[in-house]
Amino acid sequence: MTSLEDLPLRPELRGRSPYGAPQVPAAHRLNTNENPHPLPAELLADLGAALGHAALELNRYPDRDATALRTDLAAYLSHTSGEIVAPAQVWAANGSNEVLQQILQAFGGAGRTALGFTPSYSMHPIIAAGTGTAWVDGSRAPDFGIDRAAAVAQVRDVAPHVVFVTSPNNPTGTAVDLDTVAALYDATEGVVVVDEAYAEFARTGTPSALTLLPGRPRLIVSRTMSKAFGMAGLRLGYLAADPAVVDALQLVRLPYHLSSLTQAAARTALAHTDALLATVDAVRGQRDRIVDALPGLGLTSVASDANFVLFGRFADAPAAWRALLDRGVLVRDVGLPGWLRVTAGTAEETTAFLTALGEVAPDHRATLGD
Repeated sequence: MTSLEDLPLRPELRGRSPYGAPQVPAAHRLNTNENPHPLPAELLADLGAALGHAALELNRYPDRDATALRTDLAAYLSHTSGEIVAPAQVWAANGSNEVLQQILQAFGGAGRTALGFTPSYSMHPIIAAGTGTAWVDGSRAPDFGIDRAAAVAQVRDVAPHVVFVTSPNNPTGTAVDLDTVAALYDATEGVVVVDEAYAEFARTGTPSALTLLPGRPRLIVSRTMSKAFGMAGLRLGYLAADPAVVDALQLVRLPYHLSSLTQAAARTALAHTDALLATVDAVRGQRDRIVDALPGLGLTSVASDANFVLFGRFADAPAAWRALLDRGVLVRDVGLPGWLRVTAGTAEETTAFLTALGEVAPDHRATLGD
């Protein structure tokens, strides 16, 4: 049987593993940061009608510039951020991962470097490798925050063509303050990408990097409809930036990359923004419930602005992960010694998780000095 080693694979891809969370049977799947709430009935009805209408012209190519969708996305960003975002500043693709890939295709590539502050979203270095972009791990403080002075110094030393800042950060959950983002922007001549996939879940008073866009033509803010909107199966990501950035991405995008059905479904979802985002407060409540319960179990967490919690410390995180799975609860082992990550689910799912964790913690939590 042929293996990867038998194929003329690019050298920088050899030995790598594809991205993916374990999809194993479990009564409560809290490992992929999905919104646990089902879509409202009125949206489903409108989706059926919108997709039926779009299907009438499936023999024709879609609007390759997704003009109407970008207009709706710009209106949403303007309304929620307080910053005026024009349609010409918005670009959309098949999930934020395709958006990030297009950014690296345009601004990265062979002979160029991307830098991100790890631990962070593991797809950033994977997409960098896929586009032939060299990757450099930026440093984080022991509390998983970004030390502004140290980060600026590293960016100046490396001089990357692309800088990734994930805010709120995945897998740790905490948002990055905007002064740090601005300082990193000033420290580089490359583009700075603020990955805000979880921005809608941020704690009250946490501003978006969208407010930094004016006067910063190399700043890019990426978003997704997979999380707060509960549309993970739709695969719709987007960004806001200077119109020149959008022009650059159109040089590398595939023809007609967003299907007519995707555009129709995304526009229908945006028309139901209030109903979809009504679940955000419920998710935040379960997130905070998890955080509040951990000290009573002898555990702790990292402050979270997302729909998940990084929690620990464990003497053996993989063993704790297995013990939770044995009790029907699937969380994520993100590879950080002593830590696991759990998605904030429904009230029932959170109860199941905390009950299981209460049984697991006494045998698996770290002791002083571990």
